[in-house]
Amino acid sequence: MNTPLGRTDDATRRTPAEPPAVRAPRHVPLAHVVRGGAIEGVHHGSVVVLAADGRVAFQAGDIDVAFYPRSALKPVQAVGLLRAGLPLDGELLSLTAASHSGQPRHLDGARRILDRAGLTETDLGNTPDLPYGAAERDAWLRDGGEPTRLAQNCSGKHAAMLLTAQLRGWPLEDYLDPAHPLQRLIAETVEDLTGQGIARVSVDGCGAPLFSVSLRGLATAAARIASGAMDTPEGRVAAALRAHPDMASGTDRDVARLMRAVPGLIAKDGFEGVQIAALPDGRAVAVKIADGADRARMPVTAAALAHCGIDPGVLAEFATTPVYGGGAAVGGVHPTDVLAPPAA
Repeated sequence: MNTPLGRTDDATRRTPAEPPAVRAPRHVPLAHVVRGGAIEGVHHGSVVVLAADGRVAFQAGDIDVAFYPRSALKPVQAVGLLRAGLPLDGELLSLTAASHSGQPRHLDGARRILDRAGLTETDLGNTPDLPYGAAERDAWLRDGGEPTRLAQNCSGKHAAMLLTAQLRGWPLEDYLDPAHPLQRLIAETVEDLTGQGIARVSVDGCGAPLFSVSLRGLATAAARIASGAMDTPEGRVAAALRAHPDMASGTDRDVARLMRAVPGLIAKDGFEGVQIAALPDGRAVAVKIADGADRARMPVTAAALAHCGIDPGVLAEFATTPVYGGGAAVGGVHPTDVLAPPAA
């Protein structure tokens, strides 16, 4: 049951379990860095694969320790904003859940959200930065550009937070305070969708509150969003990501390519080697690379998605990251045998 502003009635909310433990994670080797046929390095981490019924179909490493999902939590935050009354769908809702590259369409979208609130870039509270996409950043610098709040990759989320707070009549100047009613509602949404309490609260790179959950909880949230009915906040976020993957990342980013390659898939990356992906029937994966290496994130994710039954041929372009020497590929980052699918 929904209120007129879109917030899920408290009677329908799940009671969260205890927060995950805060301790040293017990990660395992997930990816080898191979150069010239020899293993040059090893990336440790953890991964969980959920079946459609929510049970753990595969796991490696430590899936129940508390960690920070970083930007992989943005689809969950977007659900919280919809529950609070955010009146967006389509490409602007996808941008709300984005770590965008800083393409013109991304900057224009963030301005459009601010315009709906009668606000400007000066009202944003995120940290000024250069565009996240390499090509966009290079072009920005060639044109003499400096770090701005609009160019920073979380500007869509921050613009949507401001619009939501304004519509609810909440203060705008402290919208990033964890005690602000908007952030309290987002925290409730995190607990509702992950099914567990929040272990710790910190601050993300953009300045927004960041909530610590477990890898199992993060995968559960991704599954609930991907399988949500179309008339729910969860289903609306999933529909926006599927229809507009480029707005959630960038035209050439691996996350957008993955969503285009696998019909119905939603996916979101996060700094420090985090990735989620989920299918409409509730199958889902969540990945954490221990050292935060981005080069291991997608090969491990592709191997995890193979455990969901996705054709490895569809995942082939994501299965390895090249390792270069002298300007040519001389090896790659490959999943370890820990991630090998079970024998037929």
